[in-house]
Amino acid sequence: MLQIKMEQEKEKGKVNDELIKNLLSEKSHLQQQVAYFENLLKLQVKTTEEAVPPPKTDQDCSLPPLEGYPHCLQKLEWMKANWKTDFCYSVYGVNGSFCSILIYLSEVESWCPMLPGRAASSTQAKASEESADPMEVRQSLEGLYPSLNNRRQFRWIQQRVQSMEQIWIEAGRSLSAKYNLTGRRAKQILVHPGALTDESGFKIAEAAFSGGPLGELVQWSDLIATLHILGHNLYLSSSTSNLKFFLGIQDGGCPPRQPIVEIDLIYTDIIGFKQFEKVHNHSVIKYRCIFRVLDSFGTEPDFNHAVWVQKHNLQGPFGGLNLIPAQFYTMFPHTPDNTFLGFVVEHYMTSEEKKQIRSSQRKQQALVYGKRAMFWKGKESYLDSVHKYFEVHGTVDNSQIPSYVKNHGIIKGTEIQKLLRESKVFVGLSFPYEGPAPLEALANGCAFLNPKLHPPKSSLNSEFFKGKPNTREVTSQHPYAEAIGEPYVWMVDMFNKTDVERALTAILNQNIEPYLPYEFSCEGMLQRVSVLIEKQDFCSNTVSWPPMSALQVVQAEPGTSCKQACHRRGLICEPAFFSHLNNTRNLLNYSVDCQTSEVSNSSLVLPAFNHTTRHCVLQSDPLLFSCVRSSQSLTRICPCRDYIKDQIALCKTCI
Repeated sequence: MLQIKMEQEKEKGKVNDELIKNLLSEKSHLQQQVAYFENLLKLQVKTTEEAVPPPKTDQDCSLPPLEGYPHCLQKLEWMKANWKTDFCYSVYGVNGSFCSILIYLSEVESWCPMLPGRAASSTQAKASEESADPMEVRQSLEGLYPSLNNRRQFRWIQQRVQSMEQIWIEAGRSLSAKYNLTGRRAKQILVHPGALTDESGFKIAEAAFSGGPLGELVQWSDLIATLHILGHNLYLSSSTSNLKFFLGIQDGGCPPRQPIVEIDLIYTDIIGFKQFEKVHNHSVIKYRCIFRVLDSFGTEPDFNHAVWVQKHNLQGPFGGLNLIPAQFYTMFPHTPDNTFLGFVVEHYMTSEEKKQIRSSQRKQQALVYGKRAMFWKGKESYLDSVHKYFEVHGTVDNSQIPSYVKNHGIIKGTEIQKLLRESKVFVGLSFPYEGPAPLEALANGCAFLNPKLHPPKSSLNSEFFKGKPNTREVTSQHPYAEAIGEPYVWMVDMFNKTDVERALTAILNQNIEPYLPYEFSCEGMLQRVSVLIEKQDFCSNTVSWPPMSALQVVQAEPGTSCKQACHRRGLICEPAFFSHLNNTRNLLNYSVDCQTSEVSNSSLVLPAFNHTTRHCVLQSDPLLFSCVRSSQSLTRICPCRDYIKDQIALCKTCI
């Protein structure tokens, strides 16, 4: 009985506690309401008496009559306090002023009456007007900087763009003088570097200032500058929230709406493409043909094809996107199935400085290519040979390197350029692979010592390349430079002292002029990207580019790829022509007489034929056309084309 009574009293106590709690909550709620109505009354009085004066402007921002807009004052108050809480408000022009807030609440959302005279000035109308703008080469980069300012992900990019501003402007003027660039429409281009977003977890943007890799940042910097100079309208995204906003996907406090603009092209990377899929619930059909995916090392067709990847166990973090292979844009022109985008080699020499370099005697100095001390490990004997002939300098993140090295630490690009102009040789250590620095050395008149790789490195035998969507073999630290050859680039076996000293002796006794391939200059990149934007179309089956007049058909012997067969004739494999050759009637025009034929999707070497039986095998899946695969039993029918010297992405009739 006593136990029951105690439990009953306890229950009464709980009820009383709950009652007190509810009363306190109700009191708090009432106090909040009172405070809210007091503030609302103050705002209304202030609006009535002072018309809430806006910042000095020629726009009359007095509050119009509020009939039919009962929530306008409430929304004005909320937005004044909270406009910084969502990225989209500032993109729509809200800056905290009464005027900008009222315009947003009346034109983007519909809580307030529209200001007189602004009926035709909505954001969508502005976007529509911009989309009809003719393209004009810009004479300044000033219009680009507001999109980069105060955005951590774009900090290094902004610094590089600003440091090269004058070079970009002069290159734009030069290109305009050589080619007629009028009559083109300015495109609406969304740029989303997925690897730079916080969501990626890579921290590339942050590491750039402490010796981290710069390749991707260099390419993004130069692409953004190129698109702006060419006159296109850019929308820069640095997070999935930005992405949702530009695509019209509701996020945070922004209202559901149409995309801020009708996008013509999207430049992203593989990480960014996967982020697109995620925010669109894995459906990007609407945008698929307008993607251009930056991919430093390239994606070969078999690694791109989702079904083939699954069937042949080629799964990895970067493959299976099912895009047209030419939609992947590479750092160097190493994968003809992809498109060469490239970058700009940074150098600051004027014509007068180039003359001084030719006439002056360089120091007997070598600069070592390697910002991390771990790149130097195991190379002591090789570096000793260099030290025998040259004073050795480095730009390394710590001091765990040979004592004879004069280490400058991690320094700015301008200081590296100065060191290169003073040095006779830039010494490769076999890693990092395919970076921009060796071309910077050549542009500053400094020879490059390029280590051979034995055996060649690929995703099949290298931890670095493991998981990358290709089996391309890298035969030296820098294959593109390898093709340039002596006297600019000297191939060496790092572990063969005789070979190393032969090259060092030759470099010591030579003088070379600065050399920069046109395709890696500002003007070269402007030309290439301009043509690609205008001509490369993955959305239409009727557009043919490059022109058919550029096609040269070559037969590749068994065991030879089309890339190799075209290269041996001074040409390049052009995958855009595969569909034309994938037809027995058309093959007859190129001396391939098919006695019998079949269609298959079981190989990457098609179209091809058997020399003995004259049996032709055609490709049934266009995503499996490949320049880089070969067959031991079939002769490949290869679509080749010519190219402009030092502008390999473009054929001679492409511009």
